[in-house]
Amino acid sequence: MKRLLTLLLAAAIAASFAGCATTNTNTQASSNGETTSGEKTEITFLTYNLSIASQKDAVQELIDTFNAQSDTVQVTGVQTDVASLQTKVQSDYVAGNTFDVVQVGLNSVDYYVENYALSAFEDIAGQEAYDQHMEGFAEKAQTLGTYTDGKTYVLPYTFSTPMLYYNKDLFEKAGLDPEQPPKTWEEVKTYGVALKDSGTEGIQITATGDGTDWLIQAMIYSNGGEVLSEDKKTILFGEQPAVDAISVWQDLVLSGAHSNYTDTEAMEAFMAGNQGMLVVSAAMESALISSSEAGGWELGAAGLPSFGDKEAVPTNSGSGLCIMSQDEEKAKAAWEFIQFVTSEEGYTIITSKMGYLPLRPAIIDDEKYLKSWAEEHPFVRTNLEQLERLHKWVGFPGLNSGQIATTLNQAVTECIFSDKDVETVMKQAQSEAQDLLPS
Repeated sequence: MKRLLTLLLAAAIAASFAGCATTNTNTQASSNGETTSGEKTEITFLTYNLSIASQKDAVQELIDTFNAQSDTVQVTGVQTDVASLQTKVQSDYVAGNTFDVVQVGLNSVDYYVENYALSAFEDIAGQEAYDQHMEGFAEKAQTLGTYTDGKTYVLPYTFSTPMLYYNKDLFEKAGLDPEQPPKTWEEVKTYGVALKDSGTEGIQITATGDGTDWLIQAMIYSNGGEVLSEDKKTILFGEQPAVDAISVWQDLVLSGAHSNYTDTEAMEAFMAGNQGMLVVSAAMESALISSSEAGGWELGAAGLPSFGDKEAVPTNSGSGLCIMSQDEEKAKAAWEFIQFVTSEEGYTIITSKMGYLPLRPAIIDDEKYLKSWAEEHPFVRTNLEQLERLHKWVGFPGLNSGQIATTLNQAVTECIFSDKDVETVMKQAQSEAQDLLPS
């Protein structure tokens, strides 16, 4: 059992995070991307999912299935990891060995548009063809890859929202109704203290351990705050709505309702059946289901809790796909591949075998695709419902965007795991981040 949990934990943690020259052809391209000689156009796909043990087989299945179906395009997957992706893209770009399709974080759209010669999907495919492909795509996700000119440069691909997962058996032990999970953070505190008093851990919001800020942003938006002004010139995560949200979080820890674990420790405890609640990316769901079945306890799930009567506002984690090739033939070939990956067939593989949301929601009611799977995984519907309230995971502008996100993450971590004055810490972090914005 310990070995199984260790393997499941490693797979789950990897799944949460979230130079190869292209091959040239010497033949003339036809209008549909096929060479006049009948040879396939060869393109590369740089993806970090190939480096994740629990996801690499599904990504390879996407590639192999497409290659078998296409008479015009041959895709080769190129493996990287999340930490190395940007460095790899940059070094190959400078060397002139641009990848054709690249997987990027959905908070990095502006950075990629401003620093690389990307082409908009509407320009590559044509507006009519692009619009036709996007019919049936989740409406709230469609604009996550658009730039200030209104065009789409990154098409959403692997995608999740934060969910509250809980152990029904531990709820019963603590005298809590396992069919009535907490809906507000005030209720979360009550439930967490009851779980702690029963001899187990309460809740963990897994938002600081990976160094990103997507779930932190969800907490701030849910309390009516913002992290960046609309004109992208002013940092706002030190303002009162954000301060109040982080103060509630700090109180959860100080009260004992929230564990003092690292995110990794909390994940391990939850999967072993020793933690009552966990707020985490829905991409973890398959691993959590497996661990509950292996451990003999029942898993429950609910949406992100709210601050009082304010509606919870989830953000998205995950990635999108951009076309970096400047060769017209390869760009059209890349579009053909991306059409498949983001089709009903593509999302059937992505959802059932990688754990991400089906961004074509209708397929969960279609026998041809995910209906039978969805009947065995009912939590997917709760996750999809959150898309209606989605707030875009904001990326900060300029070359210091990653450093600003880290500043926010570190400030929140400092606040919640201490009794320091939240307003003082967050105001200082806001000032530091403001200095990192482009002048």
